[in-house]
Amino acid sequence: MTGSLAIAGAFGSGSDSPPYLPQAWDGGALRFAVREPFPSRTSQATLVCGNLERAQHLNVRSLMPENGVIFSDGIEADRLDFNSGTEAQITVAEREGQLVV
Repeated sequence: MTGSLAIAGAFGSGSDSPPYLPQAWDGGALRFAVREPFPSRTSQATLVCGNLERAQHLNVRSLMPENGVIFSDGIEADRLDFNSGTEAQITVAEREGQLVV
């Protein structure tokens, strides 16, 4: 619920919010969302979605003692272990894929 509320708030649920618009295929930016942000009594989930431009990066550090994973595009088989102390830097890839119709 935390993630969906934040995403809805970021993309048009309020009167001052810009409406959600899909990204252009050749836009060169990355839109991200945290799949399951779990705030607790001792933690917060404040950054659950956003955009990265080509020159930007997002650093993420796991505080999960075990069974943490990180993956992209919904393909969990390509996951990386993401347990306590592991750090990941998320960026827009230099190589671009090509859409074939």
